[in-house]
Amino acid sequence: MIIVTILSGCRKDDKPRTSGTETIDNTLYGTGPYYANGFSFSKAKKVSTLDNTGYDITIYVNIDNPVSRLILQADNFKPSFYKIGDYPDAASAVSAFNNLKTVGAYQWQEMADPINDNQVWVFRTGSENYAKIRIISTKNEIRNNLLYGECTFEWLYQTDGSLTFPGK
Repeated sequence: MIIVTILSGCRKDDKPRTSGTETIDNTLYGTGPYYANGFSFSKAKKVSTLDNTGYDITIYVNIDNPVSRLILQADNFKPSFYKIGDYPDAASAVSAFNNLKTVGAYQWQEMADPINDNQVWVFRTGSENYAKIRIISTKNEIRNNLLYGECTFEWLYQTDGSLTFPGK
């Protein structure tokens, strides 16, 4: 009886987080096929781009112009990003992120292009749920003779399909 009580009291809560801070980068792993780690909002964790259950976003370094820029890409086939704004400092970006309570009727973009520190974006998943994202910091540099991109972001995921973000 004591063992049953102890085991039932130690039950793990499998409900994923709905907010947090994460860092993703464009590092490739494996020996072929190569993969990177994207981020899944519904799973609240990094997910391999080879994972059949899917990731939501990955970071990409675009070199189509003389200056490379960082881009967030979606793992679905529809425009999924809307930029709420660029802010002059972290405090302004935090305020905009915290004050964003609902999703509007946006002109969605294919990618978040370009991403920079102190931006706020809304992301639409393939299952019509939404996440708000605050870009905290980015790195765009050469590492080991390769273009390296990294993004640290705060996120809040809306799980119920409504247009309203939950409170923290």
